[in-house]
Amino acid sequence: MDAIFQGFGPDPGAVALGREMAITKEKKSELMGSFGRGDQDTGSPEVQVALLTARINDLTEHFKTHAKDHASRRGLLMMVSKRSSLLKYLRLHDRKKYLEVISRLGIRK
Repeated sequence: MDAIFQGFGPDPGAVALGREMAITKEKKSELMGSFGRGDQDTGSPEVQVALLTARINDLTEHFKTHAKDHASRRGLLMMVSKRSSLLKYLRLHDRKKYLEVISRLGIRK
């Protein structure tokens, strides 16, 4: 029966090596503290852009080994589009914050 379910769930080797796909709780809270306007700020555009950038970077690494994972590629493209929209909003409403965010994240060189 175990052979049927083999391959489902997280890859034990990847988890053991610290290569899981999701952003850890610690990393997420670190980004929220670093980019947030307050202690519990999760919704500001700066925090959302930082979280999306971390997820995009993780998926980009994923595609170096899994080039044919088209379903995840679609998710990546949606995240890039969402980040682009948030950056556009930030650029139009608070230019100084926009410039600070892109320089700290190293995007849009």
